Amino acid sequence: MLTFFRNFFKTKVGLAIALAFLGLIGFAFASMDVSSTGAFGGVAGGDRVAVVGDEKVSTAALNDAASEALRRVREENPDATIQTLLAGDGLDNVLGGLIDRYVLIAWGEENGLRAGRNLVNSEIRQIPGARGPSGNFEESAYQAFLSAQSLTDAQLRQQVRTSLFFRQSVIPATYGTIVPDSIAETYARTFKERRRGFVAAIPAAAFAPTGNPTDAQLREFYAENGQRFVRPERRSLRYASFGADALGETIEPSDTQIQEYFRENAEDYAARETRSFTQLIVSTRQGAEAIAQRVSSGQSFAAAAAEAGFRTAQLENQERETVREQASAAVADAYFSASEGGLTAPARSPLGWHIARVDDVNQEAAKSLASVRGEIADVLRERNRQRGIAELATTIEDRLADGASLTAVAEELDLEIQSTPALTASGFVYGTQQRAPEALLPTLDFAFQIDEGEPEIAALPDGQNFIVYEVATITPSATAPLAEIRDNVIAEWRRVRGNEGARAAADRVLKRVEGGATLAAALSAEDVALPNPDGVNITRQEIAQMRNARVPAPLALFFSMAEGTTKKLQGSQDQGWYIVALDDISLGELEENDPLIAQAKGQISQGWAAELSEQMIAAMRAEVGVERNPDAIAAVRRQLLGEPN
Repeated sequence: MLTFFRNFFKTKVGLAIALAFLGLIGFAFASMDVSSTGAFGGVAGGDRVAVVGDEKVSTAALNDAASEALRRVREENPDATIQTLLAGDGLDNVLGGLIDRYVLIAWGEENGLRAGRNLVNSEIRQIPGARGPSGNFEESAYQAFLSAQSLTDAQLRQQVRTSLFFRQSVIPATYGTIVPDSIAETYARTFKERRRGFVAAIPAAAFAPTGNPTDAQLREFYAENGQRFVRPERRSLRYASFGADALGETIEPSDTQIQEYFRENAEDYAARETRSFTQLIVSTRQGAEAIAQRVSSGQSFAAAAAEAGFRTAQLENQERETVREQASAAVADAYFSASEGGLTAPARSPLGWHIARVDDVNQEAAKSLASVRGEIADVLRERNRQRGIAELATTIEDRLADGASLTAVAEELDLEIQSTPALTASGFVYGTQQRAPEALLPTLDFAFQIDEGEPEIAALPDGQNFIVYEVATITPSATAPLAEIRDNVIAEWRRVRGNEGARAAADRVLKRVEGGATLAAALSAEDVALPNPDGVNITRQEIAQMRNARVPAPLALFFSMAEGTTKKLQGSQDQGWYIVALDDISLGELEENDPLIAQAKGQISQGWAAELSEQMIAAMRAEVGVERNPDAIAAVRRQLLGEPN
């Protein structure tokens, strides 16, 4: 059964169904163990943010889930702050995902589903990142995978366990969703749909005040819109890099090491003979001898083989031991006793009877220690370098773990410590477009997770050099003081007030259009000169082809409106408003067996499956029972934002 589910997830439909649900619980996947019920120190409102069935969702679990969600958001937007995450319904989304995970497990256990340790272990062994060079599970590879994903073993096991309950409960209920052909054809016909109308932009700049606000207005605006002026967290680092040069003369091999290497690898320097052959293998000794007889009578080896119905094969630069291993000792003896240009005596192997012509004999004399001394020294020097740098890195790591300071390590290795200005998590010097030092870029993600004065060591991407670093200062993300950004706040105040004016203008224009005026006439009636509306004449299929570009919001609204309607739409970042008027909708013809029908059927099936998944989770929540604690949730929000409780 589990093999079936695993294979199902490899299909497009299976993947879509899984992602539809996992998107709901993604924030919570890497949070702490579900059994955690410890109090969230200093948080008012109780020690639980929700109760799912008989299980408590602790404030600590929500705090950890929010921190993990922020880390994942920063993978796409390194400058994201906790304020960014919690804006709007951010914390509710995190809590919703966390609750759904508890619900899945509780409902599954109540209904006899299981995801025991052995099954979890089996799933972990399937993770590609947990496999070593041999392709099998290796503990070292698994630990490296956990480190790269910033997960603990317990956290990953909870992810896997939740996924197993999902695959045993939700997937079977949504598998095989079939859409009737009539619905698929209707949906496919919409791709041929053509819409005509107009889009008008009402820019905020046209209504922005030209004068400055009063001090009272500015302070009020600043207090109400503090999130607009949040500075990202900044950190300055101290670091020193080192490579093989830190090992000095210790990597130079001694005479004893060179001699020992020469003795251990004597076979590589001994005299050797290699031969090239044209070979033939037949099933009987008589057949081999008959071919040899024809060659002895003057017929070419290839012709004799062809006459007997066989084809020869080439063997290049073969050693006796290689032939012995691949064929047999008898074949090796026969092949290496014949003279160059001669034909070998028939000899047997498990494959049959071998006969060959010796095409070439190459004799290499034994090499003396003196002749290969430089070569061996290079090999040992590289070996000592790799071993030495790895041992040095391990020693430094141990010393740092024991409490050694960055300064002490740098002094011992005679390294120069460098300092950076304030850096952002995106890798730039704060307030500029200057990049952080190249050597630090691979470490920045982790550097923004550790505390001040905790030195760390990391390997650089080239694998040849290392860096020892620590966080010198941390400037938390916070709203910038008004006195420092007064001009920026004034500019933002103008933009927001202009956007408010644009909204009022959009309402007036919309009212005129609803009263019978054309969109162009409604715009020209404004006291402020506004751009003329742009005509739109486009099909849904043309919209669908904008795969590599985001569909503009007005066009997205254009294809969700009813014919003959006009709507307003807010622009992004307080830049203004849009008026969208849809005058006409026409449907194109759909050919019989048009490929769009199959495409539509697949898309609707995915949507239906996703909807069924959401409905099933909602039913699970209702059956298990979920109770939220608004006071504790608000307290966690305040603590995450650094506000007093």
